[in-house]
Amino acid sequence: MKYFSLLLLVLTIVACKNEKVKYKKAISKVEINNVLEDSTLNIRALEVLDHSSIAFAANKNTYGLYNSETDEWLISEQTYDSLNLEFRAIANNSEDFFMLNVGNPALLFKTSNAGDMELVYKEEHEKVFYDAMTFWNKKEGIAIGDATDDCLSIIITRDGGKSWDKVPCNMLPKAIKGAAAFAASNTNIVVKGSKTWIATGGLVSTILFSSDKGKTWEVFDTPIVQGKETTGMYSIDFYDDMTGFAIGGDYTNPEANAANKIRTIDGGKTWKLVAENQEPGYRSCVQYIPNSGGEELVTVGFKGVDYSKDKGATWQHLTDEGFYTLRFVNDSVAYAAGQGRISKLLFMR
Repeated sequence: MKYFSLLLLVLTIVACKNEKVKYKKAISKVEINNVLEDSTLNIRALEVLDHSSIAFAANKNTYGLYNSETDEWLISEQTYDSLNLEFRAIANNSEDFFMLNVGNPALLFKTSNAGDMELVYKEEHEKVFYDAMTFWNKKEGIAIGDATDDCLSIIITRDGGKSWDKVPCNMLPKAIKGAAAFAASNTNIVVKGSKTWIATGGLVSTILFSSDKGKTWEVFDTPIVQGKETTGMYSIDFYDDMTGFAIGGDYTNPEANAANKIRTIDGGKTWKLVAENQEPGYRSCVQYIPNSGGEELVTVGFKGVDYSKDKGATWQHLTDEGFYTLRFVNDSVAYAAGQGRISKLLFMR
């Protein structure tokens, strides 16, 4: 009887814990406080470096670092000849900060030992246009861009970002004519362990997948809206290596909400439409809320911020305030960037 009572007590505690997770109070509103305001900046690349520091890169050659504990900014300009550089892809490998501009020539900068930025990769081509960048670990990183030949542009580093090599097209899936990627929020690429997913859009919107940190690749189809240069997936996120979500639509028709939200539970091999013909419409960034078990998501776009508590099946509109990109610090605090500002978002339950 003593052992039965102990077993019953353990089962009761486990059940209570599971119940607490299952019935976790949903987010009811978001509080927004601007930490940077500059009407001349268009900010689409934002990175959380640690619990107190965030970095951004934008147009007008501008990039910056914010210390939330002191509420201080260090903002600089990266010049190259007389070019007006626009950065939409940034990354951090826990040792250095990287930023990559869109347009020709492609210029990838890395933090140098002297503390300034040094050029570590340059590519000149009339079609060059890089969209997003991230790291698997301290040594290995990847950046992706539109096709300059008959495959998407992918460059990879294996030495901590000191040098980058472009993957030849004979090692990549052939790009279907009209396929591209979007430089909307630096979130159309995501990595988990050795796995990598790249969300494409345009006339054809597919997932490029690698299980071995970019050594081999395969393509998965998606049911998301596609067929125009402005349609498809704009952002993708994975909670773990099986559970993922992608969002997009058509930024020229932002109210349209048909076939713009998709979900996978098998690592991206197959995708299903969710919240069909329901809000939100076009959004440029989606992120899983940390420690939510893959249940909760937040998405942002220039039409506002939306929240889902049920894996994207239904959504709650939190605010009309617009942003391009968002990154979580923890399960209640995030930073978001957009036209002319970076803001701290506090999600309240």
